[in-house]
Amino acid sequence: MTTSLPSSEAQAQSVWPALPLADWQDTLATLHRWLQIVGKTRLSLAPALNHWWHITLYLTARGLTTSPMPYGRGTVEVELDFIDHKLVIRTSEGAVRSLPLAPKSVADFYREYQTLLHELGLAVKIRPIPSELADTLPFPEDNDHQSYQPDYATRCWRILAHADRVLQRFRGDFIGKCSPVHFFWGAFDLACTRFSGRV
Repeated sequence: MTTSLPSSEAQAQSVWPALPLADWQDTLATLHRWLQIVGKTRLSLAPALNHWWHITLYLTARGLTTSPMPYGRGTVEVELDFIDHKLVIRTSEGAVRSLPLAPKSVADFYREYQTLLHELGLAVKIRPIPSELADTLPFPEDNDHQSYQPDYATRCWRILAHADRVLQRFRGDFIGKCSPVHFFWGAFDLACTRFSGRV
């Protein structure tokens, strides 16, 4: 028995899943704010780099990560896992805490996240107000945004992951100064910047 290979169109659809804005805009609004909370942790802990490269998140095989951030005598990393749908905090001392990614308000997410940081002895100060958004409702007061559809969060991550691969290839052949491929949580933007040296 023989099986036919999927058409190029079917392959493209599997790699780049459909993500109509109208279907997931509520989840996007909530997820954007959750990512800002995690991103502001990196802003607080990571040493400054030019072009604000120290604040960004990075794609992983399961979601988005802060990458290891210095804290005390060790490091801490926060990952949002869009396969198992959980946020995981890991320290270089072996401690692990997690919370489920499920429908909940930004206020609840913020409170639960702060609790995990406290349990790990991490005193992280962040400005609890959204950045680069017209709506600046503080995170601890935001009960308006509370949608989380796991399937759409996974689709978004898969699109970002494939775009990351494209940008890595784009970056690889350039000899001059170039940014990493990274995710700016303020604008919900995957970016890679080349510098020509021209003024």
